[in-house]
This record gives sequence, C-alpha cells and structure tokens, in this order.
Amino acid sequence: MPVPHPTHTAAALTLTRRAALASAGGLLLAPITGLHAKPQPASPTTPAKPPAAPTVWPQALQVPGGVARLSLGPAAARPQALVRQGEVDVPLLVVGDAIEWTAIVGIPLAAAPGDAAITVRADGSGSPRPLHYAVAPKRYKEQHLQVSPRTVDLSPEDQARYERERDHQAQVMATFSEQPAGQALASLRMRVPVPGRRSSSFGLRRVFNGQPRNPHSGMDIAATTGTPIVAPLAGRVIDVGDYFFNGGTVWLDHGQGMLSMYCHLSRMDVRVGDVLQAGDAFCQVGATGRVTGPHLHWGVMLNRTMVDPALFL
Repeated sequence: MPVPHPTHTAAALTLTRRAALASAGGLLLAPITGLHAKPQPASPTTPAKPPAAPTVWPQALQVPGGVARLSLGPAAARPQALVRQGEVDVPLLVVGDAIEWTAIVGIPLAAAPGDAAITVRADGSGSPRPLHYAVAPKRYKEQHLQVSPRTVDLSPEDQARYERERDHQAQVMATFSEQPAGQALASLRMRVPVPGRRSSSFGLRRVFNGQPRNPHSGMDIAATTGTPIVAPLAGRVIDVGDYFFNGGTVWLDHGQGMLSMYCHLSRMDVRVGDVLQAGDAFCQVGATGRVTGPHLHWGVMLNRTMVDPALFL
C-alpha cells in the first residue's frame, strides 16, 4: 500500500525537511494528546500568534484512531518496519529518503493508552530493534438512539451475507503493495473527496437500543445523490462491490498498506486494476446500503487500521 519519496541531495532541502518533521512531531517519542497546553499570556508588545499550520501529512496525533510519525533515522535503503496486531506482524508505511526515514503508524481505535512499540530492521534483514512510543487517551463522543429492532437485529440470511462480505473485505484490507500506482507520491496530503458538510465524525460511538456498536471508522460527508467523488491521492482500484452495510463501495490502494474506502455510492465508474491520479472523478454519492440519506462514508486505512481521515487534510 503507500509511497516512497524522491531523494533530496541539497543541504538546504535537508534542513527544511528536518525542520518540517520536527515541527509536526516527526521525531516523536513524546505523546501528542490532542489536549491544549495552558496558554501563555502574550507580552505587552507581542500579539499572540495563531497555531502554526501543519507542514507534513498525515499530522501526528498519538491517540487511539490517530497516527504516529516515528523517526527511523538515516539509511541507504528504506528500513522495514512492522507492528504486531493480534497474531500477525503487519508491515508499516515508511516514507522519506536516505537522509531521514519515517514510519507512519496507524493506531487502532481499540488501542489502550500507554506504551506501544514497532519493530525495525535497518536494512530489511538485519537484527530487529524495538522502537517505543506513547499512546495518549482520547474520549470520543457517544450517541444513544432508539430504533426499530429490525434495524439492529439481522435476519439469518442477512447475517450470512454480512459474514461472507466481512471475510472478503478482510482480504482486501490486507493488501500491501511495495509501490503506489505507477509513481512515488510527493506528499501524503489528501484533498477532500467531495464537497459537503461533515455529518458524522471519526470515532463516534453509537448505542442502538442499549447495544453499543463499533465506533465510526470514517468521515461522513453529506452531499446529494450523484455528486462526483474524486480520488484524494493517486491510487489503484483494488475492490468494487455492493455490500449489505456499505452499499456501493470502492477501495483504493495508495501503496505500502495505505488504503482508502468510499461507501454508499450510487455509481461506480471504475474496475479493479484501474489507476487513478489525484483529482480524478471515479464514483458518485448515493444512499445505498444501510443508511438514512445520501452521503459519502470515507475511510482511510494504515497497516490494516482505520484512522481519522482529518489528519490527512
């Protein structure tokens, strides 16, 4: 799944790049909690400055559902970095060049706050070494709803369909391609795939009739049926389907385990294997699957983990 970066040789570029990494938490062993530090009063002669705009993407936010940017240091070749998830070592997205490599780690929503670690092999085959980082707590909003029982209790036929589709989607989510779709990405900054109001945020936990459901794993953007959706980054289409919960769905592979998904589509104008450039229109907003109105459900995945798409914007 994701993306190598071109090598920079000029010293000026090196200093600029390192400064950018540092300003966004690129060296990262200190947790980024998402909490605001106690404001410092401005001096009588110096007005308070607004927060600096992010300079690298995705932004670092070391909380459940967030992203860690871990410096791997210099190396002639891209190091291999892995994270343990369940019984499997999952490869990580590593970006940069010989001057500075960075592992981009998706942190599961279910991750417990505290110490976490990845494993790094400097040349891809040498002795592994752990690299530790801290996960800070984050409390997402909850929404309690009373709905018709048939909305939350599936029939045996629907349950069987859901389980088949779940197994297929697990195979899609395990995709890892060494190269992105035909070229290296210069940046992991994404464009918003469709204009509209954000109708539901990442991490929201809904409780239906007293039964908690999994937290919301993407960003919902409300738009009218038929509104074109564009690729936020270059990528290759790896799945197109019509699923019970997600309706019309397309998955894109951006390289090195970074995937994105688009759900509830009314129209899908691509096939598996198609290559898209950033900004290419490839599907349309709809209200298919289990929804109450037209919108795009947009998800971003790193190392088989759904993370907050807002960190890429």
